[in-house]
Amino acid sequence: MARAYPIHEAKAKLSEILRRVKKGGSVTISDRGRAVARVVPIEPPSDVPSRLEELARDGALIRRRAAKRIQPLARRPGALRRFLRERG
Repeated sequence: MARAYPIHEAKAKLSEILRRVKKGGSVTISDRGRAVARVVPIEPPSDVPSRLEELARDGALIRRRAAKRIQPLARRPGALRRFLRERG
């Protein structure tokens, strides 16, 4: 069962709140009798592809098409150094 704390009490009892949450509970924080936040345990990390899909569904992530791999302009070693020397 979720326990409710007013903001002023939550500030004073943060350690107690975190102990409760570590044990799997949840805590509601209220401001003037109105619930404004909930402290809950972090879910164990899932596999990356399904987590990305979940974030995209929630609107927290915008998925874009993968860019084509960038091909090098020159294949000879030192090409960048020669280019910079010529420019400078």
